[in-house]
Amino acid sequence: MRLLHSVDELSGVPGPHCIAIGAFDGIHLGHQALIGQMLSRARTLRATPVVLTFDPHPSRILRPDHAPRLLTSTPHKLRLIESLGCPNILLIPFNSAFAAQDPEVFVDDLARHGLALVCVGRDWAFGRNRSGNVALLRQLGAKLGFETVEIPPVSVGTEMVSSTRIRRAVEEGDFDTAKLLLGRDYTILGTVEHGANLGERIGFPTANLSAHNEQFPPNGVYAVRILRQGRWLDGVANIGVRPTVDQAGQRKLEVHIFDFTEDCYGEDVEVRFEHFLRPEKKFDSLDELVAQIRSDSARARELLACHP
Repeated sequence: MRLLHSVDELSGVPGPHCIAIGAFDGIHLGHQALIGQMLSRARTLRATPVVLTFDPHPSRILRPDHAPRLLTSTPHKLRLIESLGCPNILLIPFNSAFAAQDPEVFVDDLARHGLALVCVGRDWAFGRNRSGNVALLRQLGAKLGFETVEIPPVSVGTEMVSSTRIRRAVEEGDFDTAKLLLGRDYTILGTVEHGANLGERIGFPTANLSAHNEQFPPNGVYAVRILRQGRWLDGVANIGVRPTVDQAGQRKLEVHIFDFTEDCYGEDVEVRFEHFLRPEKKFDSLDELVAQIRSDSARARELLACHP
């Protein structure tokens, strides 16, 4: 995958270009349809496919007080886009200056490097005060020589696919609906960081994750699978404030990987939630906590063994 950080860098990518544009939080079925259409048209036109997305999510700049919790961090989003088969990603830094740019300037910059097609979602808006829209794209395309493709919303049964609907499903612990709309299991990507080593001292070493995702499932204990270096491992995870051992009350994700003794500090791993075991609770003693972790681990092993 070639990762670009400015429109000017498109000069190093053979044109003409077919470009799919969007925030793409979650890379759900709607996003996959949009990117898939762009890739298909690029093959037909013998053009170079490019996915153009933003960091941070535009809502962080445009509506900071109402910005949603993200389904996918930027590193996770880039992984997922690459998995769809797109060899080129243009990741534009989204800031106040970029948001204030006239939409015509943005399109002219793209067209300077050879533009065959722009693919966007229904009602996509861009540029200063969101003054750019699909109608403007088509108008500019007629002048500059590119085609505009507008992808309609995607539905699965009675469910409209949207990042907002998926966020609500994850927040409620409804992984079946999230999976249905994502077209994949919901996962959290995080970096393993050093903790207080309490888990190791009580016989259950944990990987403490600095989670890149922002939308968490409900607090509690889960049977999970962990993707590390291309291999899925079984384990048990806790999401919550760890009321028995932590007075700070900060929400954390920590994972105990079964039968694992390797050092993975600093690595990015992906956590998939397979079964909800129980809500988080405060225990009267460390011995009670250890007994419960032992019980949770046994139950998680049993459930995961049924679905290898």
